[in-house]
Amino acid sequence: MVQALQRAWLRRGALAWLLLPVSLIFGVLAALRRVAYRAGIFKSTQLPVPVVVVGNVVAGGAGKTPVVIAMLDHLRARGVAAGVVSRGYGRELSDCREVTKESTARKVGDEPLLIARSGAPVFVASRRATAAQALLAAHPKTQVIICDDGLQHYALRRDIEICVFDDRGIGNGWLLPAGPLRETWPRLVDFALVAGGPPGIEGWRIDRGLATHAVRADGRRIELSDLRGQPLTALAGIAKPDAFFEMLRAAGLHVERTVPLADHHPFDIDPAPDAAQLVCTQKDAVKLWRLRPDAWAVALRIEIDPAFWREFDRLLDAKLSSAHGPQTD
Repeated sequence: MVQALQRAWLRRGALAWLLLPVSLIFGVLAALRRVAYRAGIFKSTQLPVPVVVVGNVVAGGAGKTPVVIAMLDHLRARGVAAGVVSRGYGRELSDCREVTKESTARKVGDEPLLIARSGAPVFVASRRATAAQALLAAHPKTQVIICDDGLQHYALRRDIEICVFDDRGIGNGWLLPAGPLRETWPRLVDFALVAGGPPGIEGWRIDRGLATHAVRADGRRIELSDLRGQPLTALAGIAKPDAFFEMLRAAGLHVERTVPLADHHPFDIDPAPDAAQLVCTQKDAVKLWRLRPDAWAVALRIEIDPAFWREFDRLLDAKLSSAHGPQTD
């Protein structure tokens, strides 16, 4: 059913038209919710530090997490202390907690676990505002909060909004469930980041590729070129597994077998127990290594137009110069 919907979201076919009346109701409810927050009927929490939301308007992964990690690296290089908050999609708990070395994906979610490997403090909670308050209490020197996803989470006020698109763009342009949109587009955001050149979307370009090396659970590192000529089994539990497989092949690797899995796959059992040489994404590795510490994890590398970083720094510096900047609803 999920795959049928995703196919329907690419064009305005029979299934999309059938679901359109439900989309109209969804749009009205979403609009009323936005109005309620703007009018103060629903409470919106404002923090004493700038909040940067990295999200999307399309259901499913669009590559937000690599952008968050790139932003942490950028801010760290500038000497700006940043922390990350997330709901922790797919986790079994709903409490507020910090992501630590002892955390598991079941308790905090796979993406927060991956982000925490960057060294930044990461908190998860069902309400991102609660996670942000807890992060600031535990790490009072934090200067910026990055919200992983949450463009539609109006309970946390934000200073900068970044919307990420992949090559799907906005699909057929309709709201859920007739289309992939969580809210109408275009909408006002500070920055749009675009990978894959989807038609009709203007923004700063993201170039995506693979890191030149792979790592195992024990920290052993190997150059991807050293894996060439070996028959590999590649697996990916991400939004677009085939994209990962194609990047491996483009790197000259012999991918003999592929194992595409659903995004946020839990890895309760080994999905490829007979694979002698197993390659996976870094996001999958934080869960898979419990079963297969020998799996090679390859990180996704992104490069964002340098002009974006200059504009982002200019806007963020204006927010950092005051207790908090003007807020965007």
